[in-house]
Amino acid sequence: MALKRPSTLLNLPPPTRCLFTQTRPLHRLHAPHLRIPRPTPFVPDVPTFLTLIGRNLAQHATKIPSWDALFALSGSELREKGVEPARARRYLLWWRERFRNGIMGIGGDLKEVKDGMAELRIVEVPSERTGDRQATLTKGAGMRKVVVNVMPTVALPADLTAAKAGGEEGKVEQVPRIDVQSAQAVTGVKIVAANTIGGTGVEAVKGHQGVARLRVQDGLWEERRGHKVDGGERRKAEVRYKRRAQERKNAR
Repeated sequence: MALKRPSTLLNLPPPTRCLFTQTRPLHRLHAPHLRIPRPTPFVPDVPTFLTLIGRNLAQHATKIPSWDALFALSGSELREKGVEPARARRYLLWWRERFRNGIMGIGGDLKEVKDGMAELRIVEVPSERTGDRQATLTKGAGMRKVVVNVMPTVALPADLTAAKAGGEEGKVEQVPRIDVQSAQAVTGVKIVAANTIGGTGVEAVKGHQGVARLRVQDGLWEERRGHKVDGGERRKAEVRYKRRAQERKNAR
């Protein structure tokens, strides 16, 4: 004779459902706390960050109230605030994590920045590398050239014109003193033709060799989106076959 189970056992919740309701809150409690990085001289606020990464994200600057909110808002919260389309949110979250981990674009390591502009100069620093032991036409013995960041001192042509209009002579300030022992090379730039600084967004100062400026620009750090050619990888062969067939048909 088969035994009947008590009716109270039939009202118990399934084991899997009970386990889920008990473990899910614990999972949220143990979620890692994400670090909020500090602003840098070149990236001091949210509008500057969105301007640098490009893809027209600067239009959403008013929707993110603070620097802490920029690194704390989730994707769903950004969607509720009107950051659209979805690929823009994904791109913003991607760049946010890069910045959190110390990965920045050109200018991210600059310390001397004024009104969104930094000045770069070529200087000679002591070097122990074998190739730098001999003097050359462009550097001294035991020295090598690097690009360093200094406070803006050289007046641009527009600044000189404004100074003359105001009754001043528009004199250019002298080259600042640089401690070559502690000078740190700027990443993302290179020296071209011995006296020219090259790099994305770098602007040479006319009339001053070895001097350039880098300013905050829209899309300076932007990662360009790729574009499909002949329908993309999966349809490329099919699209090209149909094109050749149509060309043969038209040639008859």
